[in-house]
Amino acid sequence: MPPLSATAGADVADAGLPDAIRLSHARSVAFGLRTHEAPYADALSPAALRTLLDGNRTLGLHARPVIENLHAQIAGTRSMVVLTDRTGTILHALGDDDFLARAQRVALQPGVAWSEQQKGTNAIGTALAEGEATQVHASQHFLRAHHFLTCSCAPIFDPMGALMGAIDVSGDHRSQNRHTLALVRMSAQMVENQLFARHFAQAVQLHFHARPEFLGTLLEGVAAFDTQGRFLSANRSAQFQLGASLAALQAHTFSSLFGRETADLAHCRGERQDLLSLQTPNGVKVLGRAYLRRQAPQWAMALQGGETDAAAADAPPPVQPREPRRPPASAPTAPAPVTPGTGAALSGLHYLRTGDPQLGRVLDRLACLAGRDVPILVLGETGTGKELLARAIHHDSPRRAGPLVAVNCAAIPESLIESELFGYEEGAFTGARRKGSTGRIVQASGSTLFLDEIGDMPLPLQARLLRVLQERQVLPLGADRPVPVDIAVVCATHRDLRAMRAAGSFRDDLYWRINGLVVRLPALRERTDRALVAQRLLRAQAASVGRGGPSQPAPHTLSPDVVVLFDRHPWPGNIRQMASLLQTAALLAQHDSCIRLEHLPEDFLEDCLPTGDAPQDTPGAGPTPDAASQRQAAPLQRMVAGHRPASLQERTADTIAQALQMHGGNVSATARALGIARNTVYRHLRQTT
Repeated sequence: MPPLSATAGADVADAGLPDAIRLSHARSVAFGLRTHEAPYADALSPAALRTLLDGNRTLGLHARPVIENLHAQIAGTRSMVVLTDRTGTILHALGDDDFLARAQRVALQPGVAWSEQQKGTNAIGTALAEGEATQVHASQHFLRAHHFLTCSCAPIFDPMGALMGAIDVSGDHRSQNRHTLALVRMSAQMVENQLFARHFAQAVQLHFHARPEFLGTLLEGVAAFDTQGRFLSANRSAQFQLGASLAALQAHTFSSLFGRETADLAHCRGERQDLLSLQTPNGVKVLGRAYLRRQAPQWAMALQGGETDAAAADAPPPVQPREPRRPPASAPTAPAPVTPGTGAALSGLHYLRTGDPQLGRVLDRLACLAGRDVPILVLGETGTGKELLARAIHHDSPRRAGPLVAVNCAAIPESLIESELFGYEEGAFTGARRKGSTGRIVQASGSTLFLDEIGDMPLPLQARLLRVLQERQVLPLGADRPVPVDIAVVCATHRDLRAMRAAGSFRDDLYWRINGLVVRLPALRERTDRALVAQRLLRAQAASVGRGGPSQPAPHTLSPDVVVLFDRHPWPGNIRQMASLLQTAALLAQHDSCIRLEHLPEDFLEDCLPTGDAPQDTPGAGPTPDAASQRQAAPLQRMVAGHRPASLQERTADTIAQALQMHGGNVSATARALGIARNTVYRHLRQTT
């Protein structure tokens, strides 16, 4: 192979580059790319992109909530989140407005392929080629046009180990963060675990780990067996703990892998079981718990005080419309009461009550209209729980036997939202799949349609939606006959629809059609129940580890200092931000029953400091706080300053040291478990000896 500098005109020397980047540069040369050339930017047509999305519907269904959550965590960092298929073609993209414009210049957008063949060395193409999480920073990109980027990507594998797609975070290279690759890797693992649980929902799933506190976390291994104990598949964590690939595990049974009788699995009927003491073929003792039916994800039910059947919550919408079933307006059917402990989903309005008077008034008004099919418009900032409220409204209605069909109008490309909502007939456009596609509105017939971020719906589609709501029938693309529908509608947005109406970007007639009752969810900073919300989230996290069995760990508590800070913080990310923060804090405090200041992230502590509390008085620096404010702020400032958390370097060193101890000093096993290079572990060892 010719040298890079001579053949490609590479302006980045290969000396000192990570091996994966250096090999990728060599592949880029072999593909005939040149570093100075403009990137190939041919995008799929809207019809072809629809076909691609249809072919990756399962991946999109499970990955969308994950990439939305990831985007919320990195919002404001001049970056974007990308989901691709297995070829590197972008399916969905979410990002900061100021960065999206720059990204479009290099075609970092849906319908564009980012394989190495098209783009040279880049995180998406290289991660898919290597089958490993990869970060490509600035000039490590093969094409000069991409040097302004830093990208972190992790591949997604399906439940049988085949490459399925990838999640990527791309941003301005000046905003590089070492944590990003870990967040991306965790997000990909979340998608894989959801796909695995869904695929093997009817199989026996064994959750196991050597340390019981890791059960219910992303680190747990999950293996699937049939009721006779024959091995079906295992997630990546399980393969690592068992020390074997999927191909090697296919010849095994539950007994040969864990040294227990198949009868230990056969009695599972979806009920919680005591922890099983097991031993893997490589001699490692682990603890496990088996389920015949997948348990509910705890984070979704944290604020509802109960659990839900995850299989039902995760089920896809039906492909055929339900028969219309509208109760008489004069005698609405009262929903049956839900009794804790019966196994029913505890997801009604009652379980959202946490003592806050503002939220209580919202729930009181909604309860008065339960089951009457009055259109509901939910307003509120991002992260306040609008979808959670929509699910509670649906649960308390006579339509709760059907699924809540949710559509995020901001997450679907404008070119696809029409076919997504209204569906299309076979042959409606070039690339339309055989037998057409049932739209989400028809799927919701007999149930509830939730239109999230309705303020982001394109203006032309607002007129079509208005007609559907008025006439209660849908005309799919390419069809000559309308389809009758019977739906209840709940809409939500964080935008100011009144201002949009004044600006002409939201139709007046649609606004009056969807606002039968308008409710506003208060921001977390406006609520008086922050401590109770935090405790519910902590209880849910503890339940996700213990699964409710006898060994379930007690939930963490909050120290008084932390409660003070929680009342002080503005919580721009609302409940979603609090849940993420508490999850991290609980992991850092795993050996402490109480979450203290030292367990909180440093940027959170800095945000809690009062503004204007600098100790010096500099001429021209602006007004200083009055004496009373200074007296009030001083204890808080001392409290925060005295409990700064460990630096990133110290936390990294502690994590590596703990992993080395867990793996008996084995550097390779430690590197694989943490998803880092062996050189990083060796560097840590040199620094500590």
